[in-house]
Amino acid sequence: MKIAIIGGSGFVGTKLIELLSQSTDLQLCNIDIRQSVRYPELTTIVSVLDTVALTTSVAGMDVVILLAAEHRDDVTPSSLYYEVNVQGMRNTLVAMEAGAVKHLVFTSSVAIYGLDKDNPDETAPALPFNHYGRSKWEAEQVLQEWYQTHADWSIQVLRPTVIFGEGNRGNVFNLLRQIAEGKFMMIGAGNNQKSMSYIGNIVAFIDFLIRHAEGYQVYNYADKPDFTTNDLVYHTGKILGRRIPTVRIPYWLGLLGGYGFDVLGLVSRKKMNISSVRVRKFCAVTKYDSTKAMSLGFVPPYALEEGLRIMLLEEFGELT
Repeated sequence: MKIAIIGGSGFVGTKLIELLSQSTDLQLCNIDIRQSVRYPELTTIVSVLDTVALTTSVAGMDVVILLAAEHRDDVTPSSLYYEVNVQGMRNTLVAMEAGAVKHLVFTSSVAIYGLDKDNPDETAPALPFNHYGRSKWEAEQVLQEWYQTHADWSIQVLRPTVIFGEGNRGNVFNLLRQIAEGKFMMIGAGNNQKSMSYIGNIVAFIDFLIRHAEGYQVYNYADKPDFTTNDLVYHTGKILGRRIPTVRIPYWLGLLGGYGFDVLGLVSRKKMNISSVRVRKFCAVTKYDSTKAMSLGFVPPYALEEGLRIMLLEEFGELT
């Protein structure tokens, strides 16, 4: 099976290539605007905005896995979300059709549901609150429309929750670093549940999907149980063998501080580590139903606490 991974130079893509490379029945190529640090020999430098080059790159493939996206919450200008995430989807579909490739795995996001929803499953309405979520939902709508005239295709849409793991430098890493270093400030009560996905399980599920294609399917992915922010503090201290001091401030004060950093960022034209959006996301309930994915017979290779342990010990074990 020949597999093209579009956007495989990043965190998820690198871990996915690492896993898929262990299978002798798979032939891989990585298509990305950036060179892969770990797998340069598999990488072709192509932008998802270049339809001609994309068409050449996916020709002869059996499966396309589309990971490429603008995903940070501070991307400027905001039009980049729609250029890369939505137009990039259109270009990928055109390139696949030209190359007679009919199997697509697309990583969308639970961000399409918005914040503080009541454990939504795949049938819940899309109510994204930011450009990232809206652009992912628009990309899914492009896919839905495409499938109406391409019913012989296999299209699998994966909506993962926040992904964490060793080597990632995203929001979860920053949060766990603050906790591990005893510099953590709890905004609000800390009882909000947060569905999370360990990278080892996400890439294993993508591997599962490429071998179990059937029609048009959408899957939430979250590892269970859902930890609260207080749980994350507890498990971090337990795993690292540290007592974690925690300063607590009211939500309204934390949000006010976030708006202050928004203004500071506008004035200084710098990207701030703290923003009102990040405070809202931190304090929101982000719990999602992944029953459909687990009903396929997929068994996550790692328990959630085990994934957390692996990451914490590799990234912060020297603190013990």
